[in-house]
Amino acid sequence: MDTSLDHQRELFCQRRFLAMPLAGAIVWALIGIISLFANEYVKTYAVWLGCGSIFYLAIFIAKFTGEDFFGKHREKNVFYNLFMGGVIMCLLMFSVALPFATYDHTAVPLGVGILAGLMWIPFSWIIQHWVGYFHALSRTVGIVTVWYLFPEHRFEAISLVIVVIYVISIYAQERRFQLVHCEKGV
Repeated sequence: MDTSLDHQRELFCQRRFLAMPLAGAIVWALIGIISLFANEYVKTYAVWLGCGSIFYLAIFIAKFTGEDFFGKHREKNVFYNLFMGGVIMCLLMFSVALPFATYDHTAVPLGVGILAGLMWIPFSWIIQHWVGYFHALSRTVGIVTVWYLFPEHRFEAISLVIVVIYVISIYAQERRFQLVHCEKGV
C-alpha cells in the first residue's frame, strides 16, 4: 500500500464531493424562501438552524450520491484530516459571528455566509482545482455587495448569491469528478 502524500492526494481527489454542496444549496434556498415570508426573528433563526443542519442533510444526501461520507470503506488519508481541520476552523469562526449578530441581526447571513464558505479554500488547494477559490472569493464578494446594496432584503439577497455560487460550484465539481474518472479510467 502506497502511503506517500502524492498517492493520498490522488485518492482524495478521486472523491465526488457532492453531498455537502448539495446540502448547502438546498438549505440556503430554503433560508431564502423562508425569508420572503418570515419576520426578522424567524429569518435569523432560519440561518442559524439551517446552517447547523447542512452537515446532517449531507449525510443523508451522500446515500444517494454514492459517497462514503465517513470514510468507512477507504484507507486513512491525511488530506481528509486537513480538510476537516478547515471545516473545524470555519465552525470556530462562528464565535465571531455570534456577538456581532447581537448588535445587528442582519449580520447573521453576512457572517455565517462568508465564514462557512472559507472551508472551500483549503479544499481547493488539496484537490488542485480552481472551484474552491472561486467559491470562497465570489461568495465573499457577492455577499458583501448585496449586503450593502439591498439593506431591506439582506437575508433573501445573500441566500440567492450563495445558491447561485453553489450551483456553479456543483457543476464545476461534477465536471472535475467526471474528468478525473475519465483520465484514470475509474
